[in-house]
Amino acid sequence: MTTGRSDSTGRPANSFYTQSLGRASHMSEREHKPSAVQQEARFKVLQAIHADPSLSQRELSKQLGISLGKTNYCVQALLEHGWIKTKNFKNNENRIGFRYLLTPKGIEQKFQLAIIFLQEKQQEFEVLSREIQQLRQETSDKQ
Repeated sequence: MTTGRSDSTGRPANSFYTQSLGRASHMSEREHKPSAVQQEARFKVLQAIHADPSLSQRELSKQLGISLGKTNYCVQALLEHGWIKTKNFKNNENRIGFRYLLTPKGIEQKFQLAIIFLQEKQQEFEVLSREIQQLRQETSDKQ
């Protein structure tokens, strides 16, 4: 659901991309801490590009399970942040293609996000482990 408002690129101001990458925000990273959803989206895109820089946006879109338009917007946001850069190359069909490369800043951000993501997943695991233990205890008491 979008409103009539748009950011400087003409895209809806409250779109998925704003939520997932914080691109349209007028606040700097220091003034606005990205949400967990934003951090996870950034991490997954950086991780996919790091694993295979030759992924096309279409392939990245399929791998992440998001639309091609959303993928393009996410890639543009990472380019604007300076976390990735593009490199042109000729593919086997004599067409110009793009290769996405993590910049040193992008590598550092991926590392920082991996730490945050790991901590969150460990906390989730601990909560789930306690719930599983409690459910096992409840079901064993009734048998």
